[in-house]
Amino acid sequence: MEAVAKKEAIKGGEFLIRESEAQDVFIPEEFSEEQQMMAQACRDFIEKEIDPHRDRIDTLEEGLMPDLLKKAGELGLLGISIPEAYGGLGMDFNTGMLMADVIGASGSFSTAYGAHTGIGTLPILYYGSEEQKQKYLPKLASGEWASAYCLTEPDAGSDANSGKTKATLSEDGQHYLINGQKMWISNAGFADLFIVFAKIDDDKNLSAFIVEKTFGGITMNDEEHKLGIKGSSTRQVFFNDCKVPVENVLSDRQNGFKIAVNILNIGRIKLGAGVIGGCKEIASEATNYANERKQFGVSISSFGAIKHKLAEMAIKTYATESTSYRAGQDVDDKIAALISDGMPEAEAKLKGVEQFAIECAIIKVLGSEALDYIVDQGVQVYGGMGFSEEAPMARAYRDARITRIYEGTNEINRMLLVGMILRRAMKGELNFMGPAMEVGKELTAVPSFATPDLSEFFAEEKELLVRLKKSILMVAGRAAQTFGPKLNDEQEILMNIADMIIEVYAIESTLLRVEKLVGIKGEEACKLQINIAKAYLYEAVDRINLAGKEAIASFTTGDELKVMLMGLKRFTKMNPVNTKELRREIADHMISKNGYDF
Repeated sequence: MEAVAKKEAIKGGEFLIRESEAQDVFIPEEFSEEQQMMAQACRDFIEKEIDPHRDRIDTLEEGLMPDLLKKAGELGLLGISIPEAYGGLGMDFNTGMLMADVIGASGSFSTAYGAHTGIGTLPILYYGSEEQKQKYLPKLASGEWASAYCLTEPDAGSDANSGKTKATLSEDGQHYLINGQKMWISNAGFADLFIVFAKIDDDKNLSAFIVEKTFGGITMNDEEHKLGIKGSSTRQVFFNDCKVPVENVLSDRQNGFKIAVNILNIGRIKLGAGVIGGCKEIASEATNYANERKQFGVSISSFGAIKHKLAEMAIKTYATESTSYRAGQDVDDKIAALISDGMPEAEAKLKGVEQFAIECAIIKVLGSEALDYIVDQGVQVYGGMGFSEEAPMARAYRDARITRIYEGTNEINRMLLVGMILRRAMKGELNFMGPAMEVGKELTAVPSFATPDLSEFFAEEKELLVRLKKSILMVAGRAAQTFGPKLNDEQEILMNIADMIIEVYAIESTLLRVEKLVGIKGEEACKLQINIAKAYLYEAVDRINLAGKEAIASFTTGDELKVMLMGLKRFTKMNPVNTKELRREIADHMISKNGYDF
């Protein structure tokens, strides 16, 4: 694999075929004092305005959520990504990720916040005309207006472009009349503005509209009774001859589907970052409870089974955090490069995220499944109290479940990320098949018995990482050759390949973060982070091996099956690691600090 010459040259998905250097990745320890101050302002807001009122929020007390959003707007928290010219703070993409991270610990409020600042605002920021931006963005940044995003319909979920909502031009040509039904609309109960997707006449693709509530013709069902995030407003919205001025068409006609896809890319990576705060909070609460809870005369935190759970919480949280901010900075770097090449800022921001759409999908899946694991284990640490609404775990457990569904289900995201890699390969944008063919030749060649240079830090782990990438190239490359375009119909295989890709990106991101941290603080000061990276790697290798075996066995037979399984075994071979001791050291640190402290 070729070394990366310049970080700016890395493309989305290219981590599979290129090696990255630790100095080229961003790690959260590098956030500036200003960014840390913003994060602390978010924490203070949650502590003061959210935590004392969680029960009131969950009852959907009228006026409470919009009031909280207005207070957040007064602090500048709604305008992180909005340029100063439109009343925002104009901060970069990774700072927006950091805010999502911290606010992710606020439960139902995080859903309202994310819907407003993300899918409810960004379509106007990135696709709106100058007049639309001037009119709406200051109100959204301040919290004077709340926003919602109307895409999903009863028969159009993952297949969003099949929506039946229609827009018809009025006889005088001054308005569009929108008719249709939308469902699962966050913030609908109090939104002043809706981003609405509809097809004009018999168009093949959706168009997008900025719809003010005062336009009329908008009715709603009662609030949905949901499993979790009970405090977020979720309603069905009906449009009955809703009269929208023609100047409120967002972007070009039939550009709605593209808007939806690109905004969802942003939503996915922000969701991945948005679980980190929740992961840390649950890990800390579980640790605190384990320290306080006595059984057999001692704290349950002294038991190995509990230490295993606490350490795994930390390991998954750390890996998610490492992966999220690495990708976030890659997006920022791409945006900066495009702007320096003369591209308008709004377009550059869209293109920057679009370039790393593969990583956006990876982080969404990785983060949401890490959170699900952590809240589940949090309930288990609490035992019987975990099942009681008197303790914090019940609400956290319920709230976490939605993260695997919205912004595209994890199944859809798995298939999307593999499909994007293969499409880019077919277009010549990503040199995937060339390295895949080389790995294919390697399977039948005499294996090298040369001893790799293990003198560098993480040398053994990096050598294994190279082989893990080869396992993906082997499986995905052969599957693409076998099925061609029909691979899209082999969803189980796509998900196997996606699982391998997700794990490799998380492994690499975690190793690089720790390596960079060691370069800053020294190896002794980073002993626990090294433990985390090694433990994640060891566990992930088994997951990669299993996914690879399932995929190979599903489309090969005979000698080819044997050869590929032998190759997979070679590529995933790893020396045994005493993960029990690694975890115990991680857990003991958490126990001594009474919470997550990495």
